[in-house]
Parts: sequence; C-alpha cells; structure tokens
Amino acid sequence: MPYAYKRYVMYIFATLIALTMPFITIDGNHFFLLNFDQKQLHLLFTKFDMQELYLMPFLLIMLFLGIFLTTVMGGRVFCGWACPQTIFRVVFRDLIETKILRLRRSIKNKQKEPDYSLTINKIKKAVAILIWTVLALIAASDFAWYFVPPETFFEYLKDPMEHTILFGFVGILTLFLVYDVIWLKENFCVYICPYSRVQSVLYDNETIMAIYDKTRGGEIYNSSKEKIANKQKELPAGSECTTCESCVTVCPTHIDIRKGLQLECINCLECVDACTTVMGKLNKPTLVNWSSVKEIDDKTGKTQYFRPKTIGYIAIMILMLFILIKMGSEKEHMLLNINKETRLYSIEENNRVTNSYIFLFQNTDHVDHEYYFKVDNESIKIKTPTQPFTIKAGHSLKKIVVLYTDEVLGIDDRKDITIPIHINAYATDSEEKIKVQREAIFVYPKTTSTIK
Repeated sequence: MPYAYKRYVMYIFATLIALTMPFITIDGNHFFLLNFDQKQLHLLFTKFDMQELYLMPFLLIMLFLGIFLTTVMGGRVFCGWACPQTIFRVVFRDLIETKILRLRRSIKNKQKEPDYSLTINKIKKAVAILIWTVLALIAASDFAWYFVPPETFFEYLKDPMEHTILFGFVGILTLFLVYDVIWLKENFCVYICPYSRVQSVLYDNETIMAIYDKTRGGEIYNSSKEKIANKQKELPAGSECTTCESCVTVCPTHIDIRKGLQLECINCLECVDACTTVMGKLNKPTLVNWSSVKEIDDKTGKTQYFRPKTIGYIAIMILMLFILIKMGSEKEHMLLNINKETRLYSIEENNRVTNSYIFLFQNTDHVDHEYYFKVDNESIKIKTPTQPFTIKAGHSLKKIVVLYTDEVLGIDDRKDITIPIHINAYATDSEEKIKVQREAIFVYPKTTSTIK
C-alpha cells in the first residue's frame, strides 16, 4: 500500500480525535482541557485546580521527551503524518483545489501553480478560499475548545459581544489559518517552524528518513550540493535513476531528495511513493527509501530502533508517566488556603485572646460535601464557625474563622508569642477520604499588653 494512503488514514484519525475529544466527558471532566475560565486542568477525565498545577511540568517534560524520541527515531515524521499544518495543506491543495474544483491537474505535481489568468480559475480560487475559511473557522474553534469547553463556548456564542477576547482570538486564528494555508503554504515549515532546526541536532545515522540510494541511482549532486546530472546519460554507467524527477515534482516543500538530508524534508514520503511507482514499471526496487544512513549510505547493517539513546528517552518518559499517574491518583478532593487577618490578635473580657483568619475552602470533588475542621492544640478553641457547612461540587467558599484561648500560653514582656498550630480540615461525610492539614500560627500577646 502506498504511503499516501496510510497518511490519509492517519490524517482522518488525527482529525476525528481532535474534533471529538473536547466533547467526550466523564462526570463533567474532559480528557484534556486547560480551562482558563475556571482556572482548572482536566487530564485523563480528572479535574485539577490551579493549586494542583504542579502536574504541568511533568506533562511538559513528557511532551519534549516525546518530541526528542520521535525525532531521533523517525525524523520529522510528525510533520508529515500528524502536523495540523500538513493536514490543512493536504485538505486545501489535494482535496479542495485538485479533487473538488479541478484547479490543479494532479496531486502528483505540486510545483506547478494553477493559471489564474483564466476567469474560471479566479472564480474557483474564490470558492476554494470560501470553503477553506469555513473549515479554518471550525479548526480555530476546535483549538479554543481545549481552553474553553464546548458547552461554555456555545453558551458564550449567544452573546459574543460579552466575550470579545475569546471570539476575537478565534477570528484572528481563523484569518491566520487562511493566510497560512493559502498564501504562506509550506514556507511555514521551511522558514518559521522551529522543529526543522531541532531535528538537525537530534538526527544520527540510524534516524529513519526519506533517503536516496546514490550507490544505485548515481550521484545527482556533488559534495557542494551542486547539480551535476540533469539527464540519465550524464550519470555514471550502471546508474539506475531515470532522472524523471517524479520525486521532485511531487514534493510539497519543493526539494530534491536526491540532494541528501535537508531541513525542509517533512518525511511525508511522497517521493518514496513516486519513485516506487516509476521503478516498479522497470521491475526494480525504489531508489528512495524510508530508511537510515546506516542502511543506505554506510551499508553497515540494519537500523537499531532501540539503541541507548532511544532507550534512555523511553525510560525517562515511563518514569515521568509513573510519577504523573502517582501524583494524579493522590489528588486532593478539598483545597484549603489559610490567611491571617491584618490584626494579630484581640483581647476580650476575662483575658480571652482571639485570632482571626480567612479560610478559603474549595470542593474539588464531583459531589457536594459538608466540611469542618479541628485545631491540634487543645488550649486553642474554635469560636466561629460553630457548625459544619456545605460546599457544592466544584465550588469554593470563604469563611472568617476566629480561634480563641482562655489559657495563658506563654509569658514574655518583650514581644508577642507566636505559637505554631495545625488545622485539620475534613469532610464530615467522608472524613477518611477527604481531609487536609495546613499549618498556621496563633499569636499570643506579650504581658505588657493591656489585659482587661
């Protein structure tokens, strides 16, 4: 099966995943959502609040390690097989321009642009732009759904003027995608995308890439990358390359794979399919392979996919995944922040000393709970609140808490006494499962303070 068909299957799969994932929820939680509105991260259908974003570094580490591993093993295979930029260009150039509107004669020739001097082609171009603009709007909205959930997005759509930042962003992204796909084209991959620069550092002789077998096909370029053969008769005797340049005309980034490794190559393998077709008619194997320098140029043996470098990346990724799962499984179902009020203490009748605090409780569970708390120091009591309180699922509640003591907690005529305490907060209906402990201080006045 040609690589083109396999790529199309991959494109359809990636598109379906990207479009449907924001709509898949379990108990209201998404597979992945960085919710800017609620300041939450949804990961693997588990909700994490802002205070729990310590998971993000592990996600980023896994992302970059995944990029490194993919590049070391398969070069820019992501660019050719899953990158949105590539998928968008295939949809516009190969589907809309070529298959639907017949602006281009064949998808096998990506070097020749349509003749826009013809009126009919101008009309077709306008239709192509209109079709892609609609698709670009869907793509931009889909991107936004990973930051604002679809249910909220469509609710906001009823009154877009109240959410100008969100819909302004979607509009700007849509316009960029229109410009990018229709006018910038593969220049984005060649000049803007930083991934091509990353690959040059990570490649080694066993990295899989589209590579021309010059020992069979003959030298088309010299060591200075200057073309030395335009026709087959200019090649050394026995060279198999027909100089048909099918591998060149089909290339979306407009390179000649016979020149050797180039940053512009996105490993789409269109050149492999083209050469396979031509050489197949001659009953010969393709001259352009998806292989490695070790196999094709050096001819020193088979490519080792699992070598020390790749094993190292895989091991670190597994470790990061284990840590991520471990920390995610220990998610707190209640969050509590404690801030002391500006006034250190108050002295009431009968020498009662009180300290006031602001407790911010947050119920991160998916059901309502009733909460209360205890102080680990028996000399310090709770004045308010006197009863447990209920917090709805996903909501937060601010409580003014007053602690007091009727006992003498220390004697010091020079300075106030700071007493460390622990606050043990819990859900009264699930104390074993939902509980947290926070540190705080209770300030007791110096003896020279006025005591009634």
